[in-house]
Amino acid sequence: MNRQQEFVLRTIEERDVRFVRLWFTDVVGTLKSVALAPAEVEGAFEEGLGFDGSSIEGLARVFESDMLAQPDPSTFQILPWRGDSEQTSRMFCDILTPDGQPSAADPRNVLKRQLAKAADMGFTCYTHPEIEFYLLKSDELGPDGEPVPVDRAGYFDHVPGGVAQDFRRTAVSMLEAVGISVEFSHHEAGPGQNEIDLRYADALQTADNIMTFRTVVKEVALTTNCYATFMPKPFSDHPGSGMHTHLSLFEGDTNAFFEAGAEYQLSRTARQFIAGILRHAPEFTAVTNQFVNSYKRLWGGGEAPSYVSWGHNNRSALVRVPLYKPGKGQSARIEYRGIDSAANPYLSYAVLLGAGLKGIEEGYELPAGAEDDIESLSAAERRAMGLDPLPASLHDAVRAMEESELVAEILGEQVFENFLRNKRAEWNEYRQHVTQFELKKNLGIL
Repeated sequence: MNRQQEFVLRTIEERDVRFVRLWFTDVVGTLKSVALAPAEVEGAFEEGLGFDGSSIEGLARVFESDMLAQPDPSTFQILPWRGDSEQTSRMFCDILTPDGQPSAADPRNVLKRQLAKAADMGFTCYTHPEIEFYLLKSDELGPDGEPVPVDRAGYFDHVPGGVAQDFRRTAVSMLEAVGISVEFSHHEAGPGQNEIDLRYADALQTADNIMTFRTVVKEVALTTNCYATFMPKPFSDHPGSGMHTHLSLFEGDTNAFFEAGAEYQLSRTARQFIAGILRHAPEFTAVTNQFVNSYKRLWGGGEAPSYVSWGHNNRSALVRVPLYKPGKGQSARIEYRGIDSAANPYLSYAVLLGAGLKGIEEGYELPAGAEDDIESLSAAERRAMGLDPLPASLHDAVRAMEESELVAEILGEQVFENFLRNKRAEWNEYRQHVTQFELKKNLGIL
């Protein structure tokens, strides 16, 4: 037994922890949880906890259903929203096959494989997400058939005594109580829309943090008599919720994206990494934008990127290179603006990292950056600049992903096929559904 495992067992005893929740996700990023009695934790460390993988979306087929969940002791945290009596903790799990091997169907393992590849190339990947979400009065629709936000405030608005302000204060305190550092928080542009930015961490820790973040936000919302949603586009007339993610690669203690004197201080490594993301973005958009509703955000304006592009400090671009601050070369990074708040963070960061590493491996050339507001350009101007569109629907994104050798390689055959099957089913269900738009538009005139 290693030191981390011993620390967990000692803490469980000293803090009188009554329940230990083991967390993992299915292929689309839905959080799964099973509660262990404290006496069973040591055995779970040694042998894993057996469960029926065929009952979890994308994890195993019925005839090979036995799986093991092995807790990662480095992720142990007390859950503060459960209170001081009968304390509850959580650990994230790695999913194993019965013979103890990492499961090819485990999203966390997919990201681990890409991080191992980066490490073999000499890189450590750091990420910093800006997570947007809406606070609603409930999960019920209002009289107009739309959700009801908790306020009508806008970007950076200060609302004395407002629900959102109290909510953010409580949420940030709770996030920090579970070891998640918050950089800042504020009201976003939409009514009831908020953003909380997490401090940078390695990509695996960030993905774990995002899963915890979503749980914390929903739990705090319930305590303030409101409802939090990470749905990409809950309102037709207001901005969608993105999860803009800053990425950087380090070689030891040196930022591999920084080169003093280069254009925008971007190293060749950074330029090739961006080129890899841009070239393969249409292929992996089904992963970073995995729901039918995701494409209402991508093509609904509100600074959501719709075209494959990059730019220096250009917020209309898919990849933004933030303004360089003199003397802060270690903070050199890029920002991918396409991903939405509902994405599976393990798979999303795996495809972003994998595409960027492919650009480095193959020496991709970075095309010219875009300086103009891309949305304001005409179709002819965008074509002349070589700005191709992202997929316009989940159907288009799935078609692009199906043909991608790189995404299949990054995800592995099992996750690749299970993810596609899930998304095809969602599209088919949506395609058959008659929407309110169709009824309002056509019923009275056709």
